[in-house]
Formats: sequence, structure tokens, C-alpha cells
Amino acid sequence: MAIQWFPGHMHLTRKAIGERIKEIDVVIEMLDARLPGSSANPMLAELIKGKPALKILSKQDMADPVRTEQWLTHYNALPGVSALGLDTSMASPAKALIEACRQLAPNRVGMVKPMRVLICGIPNVGKSTLINTLKGKRAAKTGDEAGVTKQEARIALADDFYLYDTPGVLWPRIIVEQSGFNLAASGAIGVNAFDEEVVALELLNYLITHYPQALSERYKVQDVAQHTDESLLEAIGRQRGAIQSGGRVNTTKAADIVIHDFRSAALGRLTLETPQEFAQWLAEGKKADAERAVRKGALDKAPKKNRH
Repeated sequence: MAIQWFPGHMHLTRKAIGERIKEIDVVIEMLDARLPGSSANPMLAELIKGKPALKILSKQDMADPVRTEQWLTHYNALPGVSALGLDTSMASPAKALIEACRQLAPNRVGMVKPMRVLICGIPNVGKSTLINTLKGKRAAKTGDEAGVTKQEARIALADDFYLYDTPGVLWPRIIVEQSGFNLAASGAIGVNAFDEEVVALELLNYLITHYPQALSERYKVQDVAQHTDESLLEAIGRQRGAIQSGGRVNTTKAADIVIHDFRSAALGRLTLETPQEFAQWLAEGKKADAERAVRKGALDKAPKKNRH
């Protein structure tokens, strides 16, 4: 099952970013530290046209610290890219962010040539929360649902440093299937665009392999590695009292519990992908997408009477 979600306002945001980028010096892309690859917008690479980029891994206090370091190393090795991790405990995020941007565009300084920075990211990645922290007040509306910010805003972080905020935006088609599941689990995709049980099962399938101890500690389930995703969801439902008439487990309620526990970090500090894993998923996604395009092209060329 492929998950897709691209509401109408995202088309407008894409267009607005394309126009604004012409006068921007540095592009900041906020990524979810729990799914850095899946939360990186492939559409953005096309739009920024080689502009210096700062990758911010938000919510790093909720992510696996070892994997966060792997992702920071991965991004910092890319040309024209810097990366840093941020979380709610950082004392002076504005200073770190401004310094990182200055290094990427050292010639932009002073009132004659002020620094102009565009900040963007997927929905619910923590962008508005960061901006409020930078300003020291509620400069941007925040919320725990996808798509809260709806229009661009300019914010002065210093006399010669302007930050342009944009609404959270995904991309028209997600070709990496696992990314769709990870984005849904994180809260980046609207609730009406996915099946909670399917997402919870995919999440459990990954965690059984990579974080069995976290599952065992949270849900008091023994021998987690011996479970399938479905049997573990049943066990979690029974342990949490998600029982309906006839003694059957309410798997929808159990799925909601699992997804909530991941989003709130009640399961601990988890990261759903490594740079190597995501590179493999992306290669497989591109291959499948190319094969789909070939099939579609052949179908379009076929006489209508031969189409079924």
C-alpha cells in the first residue's frame, strides 16, 4: 500500500518556494531526526538549484543518538551542505543556526547585503516550534497535526539576517514505500490518508528487528523477537486493555497506542532508518518507478481495444 498526501495548499507552497528561491542565499531544510531520509523533500533539490543548504535534524532528543551522528556525518560530507542537530534542550539555537548559515554564505553580511534564508520542511517537523524559540515568543502557530502553517512569513533574527518561513510541504508522489509509512507514523501525513493498523504493523515490523528491547520494556511483552508484527499488535492490545466484545482485541485502538507511543517518544529514542537503509530503499523505489513509467508508456501507446 503506497501512502500519498498532497493537499491543494502544498501546490501553492511549491510555487511560492520556486519564486522566493531566486533571492535566497541559504536554504534550511528541517528534517525529522527519527526519519531523516524519508523527511527530506526530493522536490526541494530541484527547486533550490544548487543553493547552499543547511540540514537541521529536529527532535534529535527523541531519536537514536548513534544514528543521528551517522546522519549528520552523511549530510556534512555532501558538497555545499552543512548539518546540525537541534532539540528543545538547546540553549541558543538562533546562534548555532545563524553561524551555520554564515559559513555557507560568508559574503552575505551587513545591511547592504543581508543574509536571506528560506526555511522549509515537511508538515509537523517542528519548524514553527523552532521559529518561536528563535524569536523568544509565539511568532508562528504550532500544533501537533500536519499542515498548521498555511502561508509564508518573514522573520528578522538579526538586523542583517532574514528568515523566510514556509508552510510544511510534501511532494506530489512518494516513490519510497517505507518513507510513506515512516512519514505517517511521525505525524507528517494527514490522518485520513492512511490506515492506522497498516502503519502500526509496519512500524512494529521494523522495531521488532532493530529495537526489541524498547518494545519489551514499554509493553511488558516477553520474547519480542519471536513475534510477528500482527501477533505483537495483538499482545499489545491485550496488555493495554484494548478489548472489545467477545474478548477480541480492538486492533485499531492498539494501533493508535503504538503510533502515539512512537510520536511521544514513550518507546524511547528511536530512529527508523540509517543512511545505508534509506539509500537502498531509494534505489528500489526509483527502479520500481522507472518500471511503472515504462508500463504506463506502453499502455498509452497501445490501441484502446487492447487495453484491459
